[in-house]
Amino acid sequence: MHIQWYPGHMYKAGKEIREALPQVDLMIEVLDARIPFSSENPMLAALRGNKPCIKLLNKSDLADPLLTQQWQEYLDRQQDVDSVALHRGEIDKIRRLPDLCREMVPARGGEHKSIRTMIVGIPNVGKSTLINILAGRSIAKTGNEPAVTKSQQRINLRNGIILSDTPGVMWPNVENRNSGYRLAATGAIKDTAMEYDDVAMFAAEYLLHHYAGNLQQRYGFEPMPQTEFELLEAIGAKRGCLRKGGRVDLPKAAKLFITELRAGTLGRITLETPAMMEQEMAEVAIIREKKAARKAKRRSRR
Repeated sequence: MHIQWYPGHMYKAGKEIREALPQVDLMIEVLDARIPFSSENPMLAALRGNKPCIKLLNKSDLADPLLTQQWQEYLDRQQDVDSVALHRGEIDKIRRLPDLCREMVPARGGEHKSIRTMIVGIPNVGKSTLINILAGRSIAKTGNEPAVTKSQQRINLRNGIILSDTPGVMWPNVENRNSGYRLAATGAIKDTAMEYDDVAMFAAEYLLHHYAGNLQQRYGFEPMPQTEFELLEAIGAKRGCLRKGGRVDLPKAAKLFITELRAGTLGRITLETPAMMEQEMAEVAIIREKKAARKAKRRSRR
């Protein structure tokens, strides 16, 4: 899925992150607990190198708790990584994050050696809200749409932690097509850059296979729709998304479905598992190799 959305401030932010990283002791990456893999920016993973990293699985109140536990176990096996699942209502848990920073960088954090941290993440992942709680005051602008923060700022938390805030950084091409749909479904991508119908079809197919009980509880279907198209048609009929003549307005039904998914109205849902991601990335690697082979073949003919 090629995302037709890469604002100029994101290019600038990526450049600034590269320049600032040598002076950073610890990275805090905010992930969406519903899509921990797809919300991890591969560019940031490459830039981080072996720096210690706290991966925050934010919005955990919207995610499947059993799968969140699986993801934490998966992430904690990575070198120099510690994961924490939380949401904006867990204020005490968020305020304990500086203690974890000090544990991960024990050589710093004294009176004259503040721990220099950088908080990063994709757009609309809840970074600004976390920063405001850590700072104890409103510093970062928040909003319910991507790309609210436009520039970097340094924040002295006055507890031995210096925090560099960065804009949410997306990358211009998502190699894994399914990850692109997951990012769109959870709201990381502006709605003007996506087609609701396509994204809703993807999400509907997944939920029918993995969370049919949630759909039954929410919509009370009898019988249960069997395909993603039937599901959206049934939702449209139930919710009055109709055109003249009583036909279902599919785009309107798709938008309603995605809105309810994002809000957690359909229950606590996670759109990917570690096992799924291992398989999908193996498929991406094969596609990448085939593309490289085709390019090499074309060059040899010149």
